[in-house]
Amino acid sequence: MTPLPRHLLPDTAEVASDGRLSVGGCDVLALADELGTPLFVYDEEHLRARCREAVAAFGGGVAYASKAFLCRAMARLVHEEGMHLDVSTAGELHLALAAGVPGERLVMHGNNKSTAELRRAIDAGVGRIVVDSFDEIDRLEAIDPPTPIPVLLRITPGVEAHTHEYVMTGQEDSKFGFGLGSGLAAQAVDRARRSKALDLVGIHAHIGSQIFLLHSFTKAVELLADFVNPLDLAELSLGGGLGVPYVEGEEAPTITQWARKLKDDCSAAGIRAQVTAEPGRAIVATAGLTLYRVGTIKELPGIRTYISVDGGMSDNPRPVLYGSGYEAFLPRATGAERPATATIVGKHCESGDVLVRDARLPDDVVVDDILCTPVTGAYGHSMASNYNKVPRPAVVFVRAGAARVVVRRETLDDLLRLDVE
Repeated sequence: MTPLPRHLLPDTAEVASDGRLSVGGCDVLALADELGTPLFVYDEEHLRARCREAVAAFGGGVAYASKAFLCRAMARLVHEEGMHLDVSTAGELHLALAAGVPGERLVMHGNNKSTAELRRAIDAGVGRIVVDSFDEIDRLEAIDPPTPIPVLLRITPGVEAHTHEYVMTGQEDSKFGFGLGSGLAAQAVDRARRSKALDLVGIHAHIGSQIFLLHSFTKAVELLADFVNPLDLAELSLGGGLGVPYVEGEEAPTITQWARKLKDDCSAAGIRAQVTAEPGRAIVATAGLTLYRVGTIKELPGIRTYISVDGGMSDNPRPVLYGSGYEAFLPRATGAERPATATIVGKHCESGDVLVRDARLPDDVVVDDILCTPVTGAYGHSMASNYNKVPRPAVVFVRAGAARVVVRRETLDDLLRLDVE
């Protein structure tokens, strides 16, 4: 029955006396009418505020995990606010460079970097390469760079963070990094220090994503300390993974609280290296919301009501992949009670194409209403697909009453661009 919790909306969200929602000084219903739906709407002030918070909390070496959401406008914004960028493929690297981000402010990740990707990273002068395997060391040595490449070694400390198994990355059984308990981490350090191609400057560890309990990070620090301290390296990156609230009742630490906890834990463990991190979701998730238009309402008496919208798993695959929960509301009546229960589904040819399983909504939802799912700024646009040949949505940044399209909506002709007749 309760209205949408306010903390799930972007920082600049305002609700007019008639219930209409505006973000960044822009009426979201007007945006939907003008720019079409589905539509990703980002609060630019919210994005900038979180970037500034991260820099203040961690210092200038903190990197934005660009896989959460990346376009040229986002890359430029992050750079302008003093963050570095974490990229993990040739595509992400290419986009960041195209946005004007200097190579030295990039951190190159990836568990299976090709020789071509490594060469491109080296040629671009990336600030750090995070080495993930012995095969990658082989490839770097075969490239034989003119000067040693600054690298971090990715270590899996053996922490099973309390999160979905698909986004756990710190356990020993992982495709990522060198295992601490197996002894591979120590072997990797020895190999890196003997290599003429590498300049080992630090250690990297990432334990997973969407983590609410800071104790998981504390455990990682405790496990890493005895390994890291004797190395006397300059840097320790504890990756990202800080969770954000998606639904009513969820709470999460702020970036500032997270940074303070990581630094306190490292200090208590005697770690002298500069501690940094790679937040992604915590920067962008709550800054974004998605607008859909209701196309069909199907009531199955005694079973459920289905509300079909003009997007779905192609613009937000997280519910299908991870069983992720979301709230929903009508931005024409943002503060309204939500006594009705319905399942919000997309337009794709899959029964699993579900956005919100048991969404609470006002009981006056009608066809052609604009429906909104908040907290969709992370891993919606970046994981979007063209399944069923549905064009990907536009992305708009809103700020101080102005809206600017930063990614245009795909057209039907765009779907033919790569076809070879």
